[in-house]
Amino acid sequence: MRIGIPKEKNEKETRVAVVPVSIPKLSKLGFEVIIEKSAGKKSGYSDAEYEEKGAKISSIDDVMKSELIVSIDVPDFSSMKKGQMLACVADPFRNLEQTKKIIDAGITLLSLEVIPRRLSKGQSMDVNSSQDNLSGYKAALLGSQNIAKMVPMMMTSAGTVRPAKFVIQGAAVAGLQAIATAKRLGGAIQAIDVRLAAKQDTESLGAKFIDVPGWKDAESSSGHASLFTDTDLQNAFDDALMDAVRDADVVITTARLFGANAPKLFFGKENNEKMTQEMKEGSVIVDMNTDTGGNINGSKEGEIIEKNGVTIVGIPMLCRTIPNTASMLYSNNVTNFVTVLVNEGKLGINQDEEVLTGDEGGISAGYGGILISMDGKIHENHTKLMEVMK
Repeated sequence: MRIGIPKEKNEKETRVAVVPVSIPKLSKLGFEVIIEKSAGKKSGYSDAEYEEKGAKISSIDDVMKSELIVSIDVPDFSSMKKGQMLACVADPFRNLEQTKKIIDAGITLLSLEVIPRRLSKGQSMDVNSSQDNLSGYKAALLGSQNIAKMVPMMMTSAGTVRPAKFVIQGAAVAGLQAIATAKRLGGAIQAIDVRLAAKQDTESLGAKFIDVPGWKDAESSSGHASLFTDTDLQNAFDDALMDAVRDADVVITTARLFGANAPKLFFGKENNEKMTQEMKEGSVIVDMNTDTGGNINGSKEGEIIEKNGVTIVGIPMLCRTIPNTASMLYSNNVTNFVTVLVNEGKLGINQDEEVLTGDEGGISAGYGGILISMDGKIHENHTKLMEVMK
């Protein structure tokens, strides 16, 4: 069995899918590991380190002949043959045309971010969690770096310095890490989310959860956040959040929707438009999702701008700014994942494996598992993808 690791084609991508420390584990499973020359350079992993651990450094043409290709973004798959496997973050719902081409080529597409969220076995394989964790950490640092005041409370001979106030939108993995990091820095933290489970998680980290009158859970059976549809509840959510935002020094937005563009911070269009006018002069917003449309009106992907005296940090995929650690965690996820593809020294797809084909909650919502397509067809459990592909 051969596993090929290409250098990422996206110039903005700093990570690599597999790091040297994972090579012996993959070799033990029976893989010959082929790495494209300089694939790990941006992440701080040299070709010599890969060779020392038993990998072979080769050309992209040789890498792409492997039975299993593992990358972060979708690589150039034009040379791949029917039956080869491609494991990466394909984001199929937002890249329909590209996904269709992969399916039509007969490539077995394994989209690593589509792992069933509630499957305990899949937690060690979850690339979303490992990368979001790092992004949430970096978002708190960027927010702290860009405000013109201290973060922690300080008692000095010249007087008391009050702690900086943080508001975190979204208390899933990225949001919880942003809370934890801002708390360690000494900030005063409030957070808001549409999911009931987020309240307990937020308070366990020592932050205050922003309660919304009449609040109802908005978590789907697949474990993903959805949106309130009740107008009165939307208004109550916006009012509670705006009160917190007005007093905030740093606002960090982490909310993403599976298979769709990021939701705006507020439900009401008017609130999104006037947000920066309501905030304090010199405050900071970190919009983590500018690559999927952004949570904030006016934020710009990859830029730090000022609007109405408020600094808006629009750098997406913050895990890319910590590429050595991000690559190591992604590589651990991949190494754990490929174990479900190997049976008695042979590479294959087990249709009974829930990591691949989905769990009950996800399937009922129209989502399967990591296995998107095989033999030129979308997997039968991905009914939502079938609908949008029509």
